[in-house]
Amino acid sequence: MNELVITGRRFRLLSDRFKKFWFKFSRSSLSIIGLIISTTCVILAVLAPYIVPYPEHIEWYIDYDNALRPPNLEHILGTDQYGRDVFSRIIFGMRYSFTLVVVVLSIVIPTGIVLGVLAGYFKDTWFDYLIMRISDTFVAVPPLVMALAIAAVLKPSMINSMIAVSLTWWPWYARLTYSAVSSLKNEYYIIYSEVIGVSKLRVMFVEILPNCIGPILTKATLDVGWVILVGAALSFVGLGAQPPIPDLGTMVAEGAHLLPTTWWVSIFPALTITIIILGFNLLGDGLKDVFTEEKY
Repeated sequence: MNELVITGRRFRLLSDRFKKFWFKFSRSSLSIIGLIISTTCVILAVLAPYIVPYPEHIEWYIDYDNALRPPNLEHILGTDQYGRDVFSRIIFGMRYSFTLVVVVLSIVIPTGIVLGVLAGYFKDTWFDYLIMRISDTFVAVPPLVMALAIAAVLKPSMINSMIAVSLTWWPWYARLTYSAVSSLKNEYYIIYSEVIGVSKLRVMFVEILPNCIGPILTKATLDVGWVILVGAALSFVGLGAQPPIPDLGTMVAEGAHLLPTTWWVSIFPALTITIIILGFNLLGDGLKDVFTEEKY
């Protein structure tokens, strides 16, 4: 009985927090627009195999009779130089882009958080200097340049582009977490936890880390667009996903030499990248405003 009461209280507490969060978030119309765009893009990517009109056009498919058709009722975004439906390939291109995002962020966020928490808690030790100097080295070089250099060494493929982006992205989360932990470790509740004998691991990952989730979540949302952009740039120069995979960057590159006459081949994939980045940036800005208000 007591367990049910405690569970009910926790549920009500979470519900009240969500209502408070949504009230603050929904006050900005741009945040709502970002949420709608982001959610729509994710849903389209997840349901891609079931909603595209021409799933057979995703990989090797040639129909020269319908090549380079402008947007029409049969192909709403036109066809490319091989007669493949541009709309179908864009939806699957979004799917591959979000796969890149999920894999990269699943690697860099836990890695950066763990290293940042350890370096911030054991500040002014050899471990702190080692991690921060390594991250400084990576941060000193623009992520796109670093990713291009790493991808150029590896064999061009989607997996290697994920590796290249991941190797360049973790220092940003390490530095963000390091800054947050460094400011929280001297709070009274942390000092009291240490005085009563709470283990260091519990202090770091149970007492301190939950209070850093806001900035980390905000950055992760903003980074979705940047990871997609870097992945598209790698594919554009031939270092990312290889044909016939319908990567958005590859599609832009394939249609670039057809401009300006057959503009739809490259313009629509480029516009898709822009819309995705805009949506997640607006969503991230909304989350940042909410967490900033909660902090102060």
